[in-house]
Amino acid sequence: MGNIVNRVFDSSGPEGKVRGTPQQIIDKYNQLARDAQLGNDRVAAENFQQHSEHYTRLLSEAQREQNERREQQEREQEARREQHGDRRDRNQQQNRNENNQQPQNDRQPPEAQEQPQTPDVIDVQADADAGLVETPESAPPKPRRNRKPKAQPPEADGPASAPEAAE
Repeated sequence: MGNIVNRVFDSSGPEGKVRGTPQQIIDKYNQLARDAQLGNDRVAAENFQQHSEHYTRLLSEAQREQNERREQQEREQEARREQHGDRRDRNQQQNRNENNQQPQNDRQPPEAQEQPQTPDVIDVQADADAGLVETPESAPPKPRRNRKPKAQPPEADGPASAPEAAE
């Protein structure tokens, strides 16, 4: 059926079509009913109010269904979280039993929390295996090579190459 709350409807009312979302149609029919009351047309006012009431019921039913779906999804998510938590607890218990260890407290003493643990020696191989890309800044400098000087082109001693010869 889709999302009725945001769906656009065409309502054929007594004074022509009214187009919009259910809330917009409700507002339009309520306005038309007020206008009819001010014009002392009780029949038209009642007709507009009935149209408005129809869309009010339609909108409230759609919102109720949305709330039920949302609550059902929340219950399902909570059940999944509980199931995941139970599975995690069973895995932790199994690990403790396998290692013959007593349950450890998750909290560390304050002294351990204050001091960050840093390795004294950096394992270069572990860094290489971490999938990091070597950048030019981190690479060792390359040895410099001495280049040979460029050879100068030989000067032509002929008359065509000298500027004085052209004059």
